[in-house]
Amino acid sequence: MLTTNALLMGYNDRNMELIERIDLLVKLGTYMKGNDQEWIHAKEQAYIRNSWFTPEFINLSIKNISELYLQKDALIEWINQYPTLKSQPTQPKTIGIVMAGNIPLVGFHDFLCVFISGHKCRIKLSSKDEIILKHLVDRLSEWSPQLKEQIEFAEMLKNCDAYIATGSNSSAGYFEYYFGKYPHIIRRNRTSAAILNGDETTEELERLADDIFLYFGLGCRNVTKLYVPEQYDFAPLIQVLKKYDYLAEHHKYKNNYDYNLALHILNKKYYMSTAALLLIEDANLFSPAGQVHYEYYTNREALLSQLSSNESVQCIVGKGGIPFGMAQYPSLNDYADGVDTMQWIEDLN
Repeated sequence: MLTTNALLMGYNDRNMELIERIDLLVKLGTYMKGNDQEWIHAKEQAYIRNSWFTPEFINLSIKNISELYLQKDALIEWINQYPTLKSQPTQPKTIGIVMAGNIPLVGFHDFLCVFISGHKCRIKLSSKDEIILKHLVDRLSEWSPQLKEQIEFAEMLKNCDAYIATGSNSSAGYFEYYFGKYPHIIRRNRTSAAILNGDETTEELERLADDIFLYFGLGCRNVTKLYVPEQYDFAPLIQVLKKYDYLAEHHKYKNNYDYNLALHILNKKYYMSTAALLLIEDANLFSPAGQVHYEYYTNREALLSQLSSNESVQCIVGKGGIPFGMAQYPSLNDYADGVDTMQWIEDLN
């Protein structure tokens, strides 16, 4: 493995400011894994504010960010893919970020890209997820007071030079209207699918259960659609899905489950189920919380090609795609919607 010094060699314009930002991020990662009382309180408040953000899933998101994003060698290797990235932009831009709130810290990667680039960051948080990131930015600002001028939160993102906005298909039209004349990245609804061969091991199916259930299935990287071969035996899959039956104890999740179950019973629609998941044969990629769709296929290669070109698909899980169980563990290079955010930011220069 290349050392830190080796990774930075050859970039004479990368002075201490860039290295200091990396060190701040590493320090933040260490802090996120710690037990500072104010940090614990912030996580507790995030759960009180939004009951979808259970301690289990808040801690999972924090663990992934601290271990997969905020490690020094990983950060340096990542930024060295962008040789034009300078320690400080000659003409810093103000980049507005509209963040979603479906899972804890879902917008952290966008924040990270803008922060590491040295541009100014103006963030509009979702009301569902406005506590944890604010706390982390406060900590960064305590360690480096000049960041108070670089990072700000706002209810209205006016007078920005460029925008990154994540939301639903309906809100994307709003973003296009207001941000369309500026450089922008606008993200719409996406979801993920898994292709099964029918010969998966119990361990692989258990990992697939993670891809379905983590964060209650509310993330764009969660599997909401299964493609299975004809004559597929669902019994082994249903058995391993039961490891998440405890999610049925969550009142909001259970309300979704019960509502959809009632609809299927009233409509006399065939379904399979565990205590926490309904499996429904349906062509739709998207499924509501507490439900997963499945569809039979005959030609795997044709299906893979079809899904790869579908703009609604974030991840394809299974052999030949993202390994089972890894959908919710993106690396620094796993850009949402396949748009290289760092390169886009560099092109602003």
